Amino acid sequence: MRIFISAGEPSGDLHGSNLAMALRQANPLAEIDGFGGPRLQAAGQQQLYPLAEHAVMGFVRVIVALPQFYRFLNQAIAHFEQHRPDALVLIDYPGFHWHLAKAAHQRGIPVYWFVPPQIWAWATHRVKRMRKWVDHVFCNLPFETEWYRSRGVNCTFIGHPYFDALSQQTLDESFLKQQNQAGRRIAILPGSRTHEVHDNVPMMLRAAQYVHEAIPDARFLVAGFKSKQAEWIKEQVKQYPKLNIEVHVGRTPEIIHWAEVCMAVSGSVSLELLNATLPTVTVYKTGPFWLKLAKIFKHAKYISLINLLAEKELSPEYLTAQDDSKKIADHLIGWLQSEASRNQVRDQMQQVKGKIANTGACERAVQYLLATLPTKRQAA
Repeated sequence: MRIFISAGEPSGDLHGSNLAMALRQANPLAEIDGFGGPRLQAAGQQQLYPLAEHAVMGFVRVIVALPQFYRFLNQAIAHFEQHRPDALVLIDYPGFHWHLAKAAHQRGIPVYWFVPPQIWAWATHRVKRMRKWVDHVFCNLPFETEWYRSRGVNCTFIGHPYFDALSQQTLDESFLKQQNQAGRRIAILPGSRTHEVHDNVPMMLRAAQYVHEAIPDARFLVAGFKSKQAEWIKEQVKQYPKLNIEVHVGRTPEIIHWAEVCMAVSGSVSLELLNATLPTVTVYKTGPFWLKLAKIFKHAKYISLINLLAEKELSPEYLTAQDDSKKIADHLIGWLQSEASRNQVRDQMQQVKGKIANTGACERAVQYLLATLPTKRQAA
């Protein structure tokens, strides 16, 4: 059996690696090709290109990268024709993956979408592509199943693979011991994409300054995703010499565990914050033009998965083109100054967590995949 898995972002690389390991456990002879990153490669994927290290968002950035994406697509098509896979499994990353799904569908290769894009929130018209080119969608959030089925898309609810990854997490106790110092503890999670970091960090640091002015013993830990991003953040931090702030790479789980409250750029990390029941202000700063465009295509009430799952605003959120640092800080200060307020948010997050935080999504996806592929091909 040969499966082509494609992941175009670090989170997709993580989920894809867990899917690949579950697939190998169910069928040790399975061959896995495709696009991914270091985690998928470590899980045994024969990579055509490390696409997960090429994550691109934003209209201008996508336009600039188009020649590369066409090259990746042609590379995949050539691979389909020379080493025909029994199935294509896509992980999020809709821009490029629509074209990959179409190419596989035209060649009679079954297409499965594991961790589907949030088209119910942005550009709902894309469901037509999903219905036309994708054989089956593995839904990660409870409300997705009804949404897809009502629009004629074959789907199955499996839960979110993020909770599979979280169940395997181990914390570095020595790091936590080093950070066990006096002071109030605030986490800053600026996202994994470089443009998100550049757009949001200045506002987040201004919010940190406001918190410091109200709570002088406030301590801040910033979770950098890449070393280069962390170095850039450290340069920005120099503008705030009075802040007690540190920037770390590869310490997101520990920083979330350490913190009392958090400000985070909107993204899949919301599920990790939900799992930790950490009171969080969700932010996403962009330019005025892109904000107007986002509001045209945005169909969901919230940008935070925490709020979408709770069906109310548990995590104050700011999709903005202006400086909302004072508002962000006010939420953090309020939580830090009131244990009852923090506990109320934690209790409500715990209720949502109890409904969604189940492990086994990867195994359920593999079971469905194997059940729907021809038996002869599985044994090959």
